[in-house]
Amino acid sequence: MPAEAASSGATAEPRERRRRRGRARARTEALLHTLKRSRRVKANDRERNRMHHLNAALDELRSVLPTFPDDTKLTKIETLRFAYNYIWALSETLRLA
Repeated sequence: MPAEAASSGATAEPRERRRRRGRARARTEALLHTLKRSRRVKANDRERNRMHHLNAALDELRSVLPTFPDDTKLTKIETLRFAYNYIWALSETLRLA
């Protein structure tokens, strides 16, 4: 294709049509605001659900880790570090036995 044909506006029109496909209807400002709010609410729900699952998994992990004072609740990072060290200690025990 010659350089002048590539730089002319003739190739821009089909590209523009491809970009607008599926968006034939112009969106009003109110509709955009509603869509953004709806997406934000859904994203917040997904994040809240993700955190509930993460906290439930950490609670389950805490329940199988041996802690000396039973009423102490380890933080998330303490739980992960303790679990790592506990697994390492058990592995070393098995390796030496």
